[in-house]
Amino acid sequence: MPTQAKAAVIDEITERFQNSSAAVLTEYRGLTVAQLTQLRRSLGAGSSYAVVKNTLTKRAADSVGFSDLGPLLNGPTAIAFIEGDPVEAAKAIRDFARAHPLLVVKGGVVDGRTVDASEVTRLADVEPREVLLAKLAGAMKGNLTKAAGLFQAPLSQVARLAAALQEKKPAEAAAPEAPAAEAPASDDTAAADTTPDNDAAAADAADSDA
Repeated sequence: MPTQAKAAVIDEITERFQNSSAAVLTEYRGLTVAQLTQLRRSLGAGSSYAVVKNTLTKRAADSVGFSDLGPLLNGPTAIAFIEGDPVEAAKAIRDFARAHPLLVVKGGVVDGRTVDASEVTRLADVEPREVLLAKLAGAMKGNLTKAAGLFQAPLSQVARLAAALQEKKPAEAAAPEAPAAEAPASDDTAAADTTPDNDAAAADAADSDA
């Protein structure tokens, strides 16, 4: 391939990495053109599935900070570039691989970070967005600011936060209970403590707790 043509291919792959919410590297050895077309269509509008040259893809990946993909670029490689929801695309790839075991997921990039094949599989097993957001809304106990931000966040980030919250709950349940409050002071002591200085100290303490 002439140098100019190689440069054009590298530029195209680089642009796809930059514009995609996720990119999943696969080995397609043994699959037919019709099967690959079926996989491409299952990824959703805006996404693509293309056979790539490993050496040119490695150079494109290096240029956008995905050098960790280098070891995955061996053998016949095709990349699913996802422009929509990475979770839905991961589900489509997982389902296709179950029906066509010749498709092998190598790893990829999700939300700007490299992931291995097992993480792509875990992403495919994430519950629907509506279910995750309902769980998170309950866990945050009415914190509307955080909830509003999560509704705009990529679903893969929502999924990771949901997992973190699930791990946090058992830890909170195992935490020791706070000591019981001291018995209330007598009426005489209470009256002695209601001086202006003590009132100010109590207000300061309340402010620091808030």
